[in-house]
Formats: sequence, structure tokens, C-alpha cells
Amino acid sequence: MATTLKVPGQSPALPIMNAADPTLLGDARHLSEALGELIRVVQFRDRDRACCYDVSVSQCYALKGVADAGALTINELAAYLYLDKSTASRIANGLVDKELVARVRDAEDGRVVQLVLTSEGRDVYSKIEAALATEYAELLSDFAPEIRNAFTQLIGRLGRSFASRVDASGGSCCVIK
Repeated sequence: MATTLKVPGQSPALPIMNAADPTLLGDARHLSEALGELIRVVQFRDRDRACCYDVSVSQCYALKGVADAGALTINELAAYLYLDKSTASRIANGLVDKELVARVRDAEDGRVVQLVLTSEGRDVYSKIEAALATEYAELLSDFAPEIRNAFTQLIGRLGRSFASRVDASGGSCCVIK
């Protein structure tokens, strides 16, 4: 059973799922600080890496989304990026202008326009992915395989937990559940 906790300066009261654990809130604050630092560093690092390929970080994430899916509509891209449709459309327009993504009509429903990687887009995306994999390999090289696996499992689970709390359907701004 969830109880609520009133945090000074915030409203409304926050639900605490395990009020019996007196260390939970402190651990949550430490996690927030650690994630904040990690996200800040990774975002700046990503910005510097992506610029090497003449794409923004947002465009890099969009390339990944299209590459992983094979094809995405603007609404699907917006949901993938946790952005509204107009912002996702601007990102896609930039990628189309750079000839990294093309707009194609869906074979089954010609009214639907999908974004697909061009051969140049696949090449740029592959280079970015290879550079990141090399960098992460260097970062992880001092850790034992079981620790590397634990990192991956924990970070993946944390990412899925965050994602499950965001409603990104319909290509509109995301709403925290």
C-alpha cells in the first residue's frame, strides 16, 4: 500500500511505495543526484560526439529510432523521442535536409508517410554507434564481466521503469503518469 510523503517546497504529496523502509527517501535523493550528474555528463559528451557527424544529439537519437524501427511516422518518432509532434517534425526536417532520412509513402496506405534512413543516414548512424561502442568498451575495460552485465541489467531496468511512467502516445507532449 502506498503512503504519501509531503516534501517541503513541492506539491502535491509524493507517494512512497515502501514507507517501512526508512532509507528509501535518502536512497532516492542519492539516485537523483547520481543520475543528474551522469545525464549531464553524457548529454554534453553526446553533443560533442554527434557534432563530429554534423547532427545534433536530438537528430542522433532520431537516427537511432528510425534505424531500430526500420521506418517511423512523425507521431511514432515523437513518441520515441518523448517530444511533441511539431518538435519531432523539425528534427526530421533537419535530417531530411541533410539527406540522412527520406520520407516515403507507406506501401499499404499511401496517406501515411514514413521516415526511413538513406544509405548516407545508415553510414552516419553506423559510425556514431561504432564510436560509442568503442568509447563504452574503454570505459568498461576495468570492470569484470559480471559487473558489466550487472550495469547493463540495472540501467536497462531503470530505463524501463522511467519509460513506464511516461505516456508518449499520440505524438503529443509526454505526460508523467
